[in-house]
Amino acid sequence: MSESTNREPDFDEFKELIKNVTSELNKDAEKNLSRYLPHSGQLLEKDVLAFLEKAAKGTKFEGTIELISGQRFPDIVVGKYYGVEVKSSKNENWITIGGSVNESTRVEDVKHVFLIFGKLTKPIEFRSRPYEECLSDVAVTHSPRYKINMNLKPGETIFDKMKTTYDELRFVNPIGKIVDYYRTQFSPKESLWWTGKIIKDEQDEQIEVAPKKIRLWTTLSAEEKLELTAKGLAFFPELTGNSSTKYENFTLWLMAHYGVISTSTRDIFSAGGQGTIILNNKNYENIPRVIMNINDNIDSIKKIIENTEESILRETWDVENIEKDRLGQWINLVSNYCKHKTNDILSVMKDIFNWK
Repeated sequence: MSESTNREPDFDEFKELIKNVTSELNKDAEKNLSRYLPHSGQLLEKDVLAFLEKAAKGTKFEGTIELISGQRFPDIVVGKYYGVEVKSSKNENWITIGGSVNESTRVEDVKHVFLIFGKLTKPIEFRSRPYEECLSDVAVTHSPRYKINMNLKPGETIFDKMKTTYDELRFVNPIGKIVDYYRTQFSPKESLWWTGKIIKDEQDEQIEVAPKKIRLWTTLSAEEKLELTAKGLAFFPELTGNSSTKYENFTLWLMAHYGVISTSTRDIFSAGGQGTIILNNKNYENIPRVIMNINDNIDSIKKIIENTEESILRETWDVENIEKDRLGQWINLVSNYCKHKTNDILSVMKDIFNWK
């Protein structure tokens, strides 16, 4: 892409360029209805590109326009510092899903992005707005993405709700800030289901993974049951306590992240009553079954605690900070939850993990 001789052409000129292109698209669609109705998103991008190039003749933007498309954001770069994202819908509303909130694929140097939206149903209409002015919410497909609403009124963007700005949010960790905001909207027993299971894609972008299918716990393999039991113990120390609601967070998490439904979560951790553990030549009798399960999963639990992102542990442990000694912090949490008449659970846990 060639650069403009003016390193940052006036923003008002870019706005005027977008206004002209939007007007020309509406005129062309009125004359060529049958051509636009079956249009795909890629074809529409090429149309927008052609009208941009035509409208840019004789302006500072002439010769600076490039179709990026593919896996980059935005679809078209103009004059290096400006961008155009192209969206469309095949229904009567002006709502669709935008790009990832992370914007890790954003083209370097692009400062301002406009959205050109085509409603490709009779009557066809095109509208354009600054991108951040029509981002109403966050929706989840395979990752958290902005929700676009071209009819959004001033003061109703997701950034207004969060009391921040688009630029402020995109230069920090947006998922963390968005998660914190949405958590304030839920009751303690509601779950923001896409906030925990994180992987990274080929662009090193964090992606939230939703379960593809729903299964019953009883249908899982023995290996899957062991893995999820260890994760449950590592993530939810309250499972060792006596509260009547101690299984609720794990049950929500299990469904949200793995699509697994447990009809009797108690049996996973506490079935079988009490037992005896021999540790460092000591006999610990009448030990709760859940602590015996911890003893059976020592290596897995340690690995999970050591390798899990701090943000996830803060959420599942319900703590403000993760200490340098993560295992010690978790052991203390377990001992605080698990009160026992005849055994000092802290001593038992220290012996199980050889922790001083």
